[in-house]
Amino acid sequence: MFKLKAVPRRLWQWGVGIVLLVSVGIVLMSFLYIKRLDVSLLNQPLPEASIVLDKNGQMASQLSASKIDAVPFKDIPQVLIDAIVAVEDRRFYEHKGVDMKSIVRAVARDVLKGSYSEGASTITQQLARNLFLTADKTVGRKLREAAYAIQIESSYSKDDILEMYLNKIYFGEGSWGVQGAAKTYFNKNVTDLTLPEAAVLAALPKAPSHYSPFQNEEQALERRNTVLKLMQKEGKISQEEYEKAAAAALGAVKTVNTNEAKGRYRAYVDAVIEEAVTLYGFTEEQLLTGGLRITTELDPAVQKAVTDVVNNDSLFPASKPDQLIQTGAAIVDQQTGGVRALAGGRGEGVFRGFSRATQLKRQPGSAFKPVAVYGPALESGYKPSSMLFDGPLNIEGYQPQDWDHQSRGQVSMQEAITSSWNIPAVWLLHEIGIDNGLKFAKSLGITLPAQDRQLGIALGGLSEGVSPLQMAQAFSAFAAKGVLTPAHLITRIETSDGHLLVQSKAKGISVMRAETATTMTAMLQTAVAQGTGKNAAMNRPVAGKSGTTQLPGTKEFEGIGSGSAKDAWFVGYTPELTAAVWVGYDRTDAQHYLTTSGGAVPAVLFREMLSRALAQTPVIPFDIPMSVTEKPQKEGSTTEPHSAEPSGKPDKGPHKQEEQGHGHGKEKRR
Repeated sequence: MFKLKAVPRRLWQWGVGIVLLVSVGIVLMSFLYIKRLDVSLLNQPLPEASIVLDKNGQMASQLSASKIDAVPFKDIPQVLIDAIVAVEDRRFYEHKGVDMKSIVRAVARDVLKGSYSEGASTITQQLARNLFLTADKTVGRKLREAAYAIQIESSYSKDDILEMYLNKIYFGEGSWGVQGAAKTYFNKNVTDLTLPEAAVLAALPKAPSHYSPFQNEEQALERRNTVLKLMQKEGKISQEEYEKAAAAALGAVKTVNTNEAKGRYRAYVDAVIEEAVTLYGFTEEQLLTGGLRITTELDPAVQKAVTDVVNNDSLFPASKPDQLIQTGAAIVDQQTGGVRALAGGRGEGVFRGFSRATQLKRQPGSAFKPVAVYGPALESGYKPSSMLFDGPLNIEGYQPQDWDHQSRGQVSMQEAITSSWNIPAVWLLHEIGIDNGLKFAKSLGITLPAQDRQLGIALGGLSEGVSPLQMAQAFSAFAAKGVLTPAHLITRIETSDGHLLVQSKAKGISVMRAETATTMTAMLQTAVAQGTGKNAAMNRPVAGKSGTTQLPGTKEFEGIGSGSAKDAWFVGYTPELTAAVWVGYDRTDAQHYLTTSGGAVPAVLFREMLSRALAQTPVIPFDIPMSVTEKPQKEGSTTEPHSAEPSGKPDKGPHKQEEQGHGHGKEKRR
């Protein structure tokens, strides 16, 4: 219950009006419209496949369901029926398709929150929505949904409705219907499900990927036990049965999933589904079975180049027998923000599997210096020729070191970025202020948590890390002369008959002065031509920055060679495309670590991907005004050591830092 005193009178009146409007609308539609509704589609067993199109309008992938193995109602265990009803629609056997009590509660909740939600849908309404209606969240659609539900209830029995619902609904992991779900999650027939197993399946329809035991065991277990508690509350199971089932293991068995999207672009299609769910509010079931036409920013030529490089084992170091050295990559068109290609990883993958292009979070090392230090410094008036401190530095106990354990007294900003010196970057962030670094990173789409308000971010020492797509988007603003267009995959979504549901409205926003961006481009060109990014050089203009993070300074990694690393990055761009490449192990430990740097393998992968992707594209120079191509007062180093740039993430107290390829150094960090 809620207190009337907590709700402003006008807001409460508005909420009551909405409740009355919905109620009257449902009644009117029931009388005026319901007789014309055709619910015969409920007898068709197969959903319609959705199609993913590339930027040229050609089919890239088909999101199709495998044939549903329908189970008659009499063969569905009562525990599964009770679990579904308890969690999805506890008044299912009492209402006539629309639960007015639930609608009133949902609207009142929306009034309090000041927003519109999808709540109060009965099982019958969900059945109607998935079969007949589009995904738009409007009052009109809600009324049509209610009308369909009333017509369904007048045409079928409650058992028939439950049978259709349970045989057609999506349970995640490419499984439709309860029989497919039982096979996918427990490798058994639905008739053999136990109480805790039935509760696991009942937990899935609300958010299949979120509650999948294969994606997150902890969340799946919590949600299963919530279902069990609801069953106990409704009197479907005893307290003893609840306690026994809640104490049981999940029991999910991973089997081979054959219900994958049909196409060559698994990681890209997975990301399309995720964007449609998180950005546009579709359900996974609507996307996979709604017969939609999803037009994307995918460029087949660029994606092929990325895929060919990732599948070329000769471009990667030798992996340990039990774990593959992985990679993730994202390529973005800096002018439009369109994601042209993604690499989710090496080796075999599964439908909606983990993507190292979009879901990975790792420290970016020195590749973060342009984002957190040099970008905001240029914006505040520094120039490539500005001299920076490069000597012994101790800022409240934080003592960064350069990778060669030497210092030069002073270096130009150009030399500092070309040779990836650490001390000048930390000193400069302290000079311009950490808040300015955080603000600039946020403008590029990277919002850092409160614990990252420390000088270690100058060297990429982030508490949560970033994904390749985030880094590609951030650098795209430098490539686009200071204009950031949010990275996106979807341009529009339509129904099979051409009704437009979604149209991308991504627009470019000026996040820095054009001079700042073009100056950064000139500096990063030098970093590729003369410094740590030289392995990324190709037969066209390239700007970019490498990054390497050292192994954690813990006892587990003591005695491991100094040329070892946890993560290696290269982020850069040409006048046409921006790309970020990460290389590393999924699980880093004393047996699994890198012996390469960002300027080595990731830079080579970057070069191979973009040179192949742009093979048929004319070579054009960066558009850099003469005014920003000034000569720095000191020339930068032309060599990069093996595995050169430690990440600089501060830890509490002093620890031994693995200086990549140059022995050990002591460093106190805050």
